[in-house]
Amino acid sequence: MSLVQIRNISLLSLKPQFSISRLLHTSSACQKSQSGRYRITAKRDFPLTYEMANPPHQIAHRKTWNSWNTSNLEGGLRSSETAIEDMFIRKFVTGTWHALFVSEIIIKRQHNIIRVAGIIRRSIGARKIYFLIGYTEELLSFWLQCPVKLELQTVADRSDVIFKYI
Repeated sequence: MSLVQIRNISLLSLKPQFSISRLLHTSSACQKSQSGRYRITAKRDFPLTYEMANPPHQIAHRKTWNSWNTSNLEGGLRSSETAIEDMFIRKFVTGTWHALFVSEIIIKRQHNIIRVAGIIRRSIGARKIYFLIGYTEELLSFWLQCPVKLELQTVADRSDVIFKYI
């Protein structure tokens, strides 16, 4: 057998075989939305905060957006930069305030000021909290080139923000 015959045989064996069953999908359409919802556990011991307990279709009715800005409007400038900056702020604050945030981080942009809000635990001393506030505000203000303010509320324990168990 020559190399040409071997090549032709191998090409014929690799040729896809189509059938009607491969081209026709017979499964029923699932119009059920699953994202942003939490499954009920067997023992009903999974804690949810108020933000987590409301499904995504309740945004602007019973819950609010986690980022407040006007760059996502039609013709708005810097929409992609704003999204990247918000992601950076969330990662930096989560890393700096390690295991202290018990709620989601809310970012509000008003004119040139960025306000970062959230609820933290009172597990460290007041001096350390004040240091972390100043440290976070200074570094974010330097990196983002605009004033950054932290608006924090404290709770004694993580169980204080639990809305319900599922």
